[in-house]
Amino acid sequence: MLTIHNLSFYFGGRPIFEEASLQIKPKDKIGLIGLNGKGKSTLLKLIVGEYQPDAGNISMAGDVSLGFLNQDLLSYESEESILLVAMQGFQRELELQNQIDEVLAEMEANYSDDLVMKLGELQEEFDILGGYSIQSKAEEILEGLGFKTADLNRPLKEFSGGWRMRVMLAKLLLQKPSVLLLDEPTNHLDLPSIQWIEKYIANYENAVIVVSHDRTFLDNVTTSTVEVSGYKLNQYPGNYSFYLEEKELRNEIQKGAYENQQAQIRQTERFIERFKAKATKARQVQSRVKALERMDLVEDVISDDAKVHFKFQFGTQPGRHVMRLDDISKAYGEKVILNDTMGHIERGDKIALIGANGKGKSTLLRIIAGTEKHEGKRALGHNVNFSFYAQHQLESLHINETLLDELRYADPTRSETELRSVLGCFLFGGEDVFKKIKVLSGGEKSRVALAKVLISEANFLLLDEPTNHLDMQSVSILVQALQQYEGTYVVVSHDRHFVSQVANKIWYIEDEEIKVYPGTFDEYLWWQAEREKEQQNGVKKEESADKGEKKAKENQDYRDRSNDDRKKIEKEIEDCEAKIEDLEEQKAKIEAKLAQEDVFNNPDKLAKENKRYEKVKFNLKQAHEKWEAKMLELED
Repeated sequence: MLTIHNLSFYFGGRPIFEEASLQIKPKDKIGLIGLNGKGKSTLLKLIVGEYQPDAGNISMAGDVSLGFLNQDLLSYESEESILLVAMQGFQRELELQNQIDEVLAEMEANYSDDLVMKLGELQEEFDILGGYSIQSKAEEILEGLGFKTADLNRPLKEFSGGWRMRVMLAKLLLQKPSVLLLDEPTNHLDLPSIQWIEKYIANYENAVIVVSHDRTFLDNVTTSTVEVSGYKLNQYPGNYSFYLEEKELRNEIQKGAYENQQAQIRQTERFIERFKAKATKARQVQSRVKALERMDLVEDVISDDAKVHFKFQFGTQPGRHVMRLDDISKAYGEKVILNDTMGHIERGDKIALIGANGKGKSTLLRIIAGTEKHEGKRALGHNVNFSFYAQHQLESLHINETLLDELRYADPTRSETELRSVLGCFLFGGEDVFKKIKVLSGGEKSRVALAKVLISEANFLLLDEPTNHLDMQSVSILVQALQQYEGTYVVVSHDRHFVSQVANKIWYIEDEEIKVYPGTFDEYLWWQAEREKEQQNGVKKEESADKGEKKAKENQDYRDRSNDDRKKIEKEIEDCEAKIEDLEEQKAKIEAKLAQEDVFNNPDKLAKENKRYEKVKFNLKQAHEKWEAKMLELED
C-alpha cells in the first residue's frame, strides 16, 4: 500500500535518514519510536509530502488517502462550532448534502423527471455512505474524546490548544483515511480519553502509524514497532513490549558477532605485523591485508539505556504527618471543584493524583502547594520542605545561564562534580553542561527543571505532569530517580506506565471529594474494573475487592470521625511536636556544654549537667511516647 525505498534525507547537512526502507500494508498498526530528534515526526512529514527526500522515494497506490495529526494543528482557529469542524471529516457526505439541498430548491420552481432521478441518485449515495447519521457519529467521537454534550455547539476559538487538538483528531478519525498518521496523539488527552481512543484505533479498519512516548498506549494499539535509529527504520513484528524483548535478543547476537569479528581482526593484524618484513610470507600478508579491507564491519552495540547513579537525598526528615487538608472547598464561579473534603499525606506516601481533565487535579495540587485560594484548613507538617514542579516553571529558567549555573540556583553548596553527575543522570554529558538554557528544546528544559527539583533537598515533592515533552529514555530516568527518592511526593500524570512504576497510593476526585485507593495503580485498575462490573449489574456502589475494602476502611474511618474529637487530638499532637522540638534543642545545647573543657574537667559542673541531660532525655522519651499514643488514637 505504501513503500519507503532507500530514503535519504538531510536537515541542514545533518543526516536524518540514509537508505532507509519500510513497507506499510493495509491494517498495519505501527508504533514509530526513537529518541527525540532522531526523525520520527520528520518521517511523517516526508510521507505526507511536506518534506521531499534527498534520495530514494516514497510510493503509494493511487487510491491511498492520508490523514495527518500533528502538533501544528494546535494553532488552528475557526468561528464554527466544534461539532461542525469535526463533521468536515465527512467531505463527500457534506458535498452530497449540499447538492441534495440545491436540487430540492430547484424542484420548487422547476419540477421535472430529470431532477427527480438526479435527487434519487444523490439520496441513494448519501444513504449508502451513512449520511443521515454523520452528526450522531461526530457527537459520539467528540464525547469519547472528553467533550460534554453542552459544549458541542460552542465555537472552536473558545477552546484552548489542547482541546482544539482533540477536535482535529475527531475530524481525522471521521475521515477514515487509508493511512492514519498520528504524532503524539495522547499529549493533550486525559486518561479516560486515552482509553477511549485506544479502543477506537485497535478496531480501526485501515493502517495507522503513531508516534508516542506512552508505552501502555503503544502496547494496546500497535501490532508492529519501527525504531528510528542509526539513520535507518528497524522493524519489529510486535508491540512495544515485544520490541524490548526482541531488541535485547538482537543486541546480544550483534554483540557476539562484533566481539568475534574484533578477535578475528586482532589476530589478522598480529599476523600482518609479525610477518610483514618476511619475503617468504609476503603473499600471505597481502592476502590478509586485502581480507581486512573487504571485511564488512559489524558495529558494536551502543546502549541507550540510561541508568541513574546519583542518590537524591535531603538533610531534614519530616514528621510523620506531611500535610493535612480539612474541610477543603474550592469553586470557580458556579463550578464546584471540591466541597468540604479532606486528605491526609503521611511521610513515605508516593501518591498519584489521576482522573479526567477538568476534575480539579492541578487545582488540588496548587492547594497543597499553598498557591491556590480555598476554603478550609491546610496544615503543613513538622519539618516539611517542599518543591513544586509544573510546566509553567520552565519559563522561570534563566535562559542566559548554562546548565551548570542553573543547577547552582537550586543548591549552591554542591560541587561542580556533583552537579555534572546530576546532569549526566538527565542525559546532559560532556560539553552539554555548558549549553545555554535558551538553546534547549522543550523536553531538555523539562529535564533541567526536574533535576533542579530533585537536588533541592526538598523532602516533599509536588509534580504536575512531569513526563510531558519527555521521550521514553527520559521518563525511564525520572522513574529511577523517584523510585530511589526516600521522601514523599504527589504526582499528577496520565502516563499509566509511569504511574504504575512510582505510586503506592492513588488519589482521585469524585463527587467533589478527594477519594483514596490505598494501593498501586495496577491494583486500583483491578478494583475499578470490579467496581464497574458491580455497578453494571445494579449492585450498590461499594468496594468489591476484600483487599481494597480492608485498606480503604482506615480512610473511611478517618472521614467519619467527628470534627471536634479529631481536632482536639490534632491539637494535642501539634503540642507534642512543639514540645519535642523544644526538648531536642535543650538536649543539643547540653550536649554542646558537656563537650566544653571547663565542664568536662570540673566534677561538680559535670554532675550537674549530666543530671540535667538525663532529665531532658527522660522528658523527651515521654513526649515521643505521648505523640505515638495520640497518633494511634487518631488512627483508631
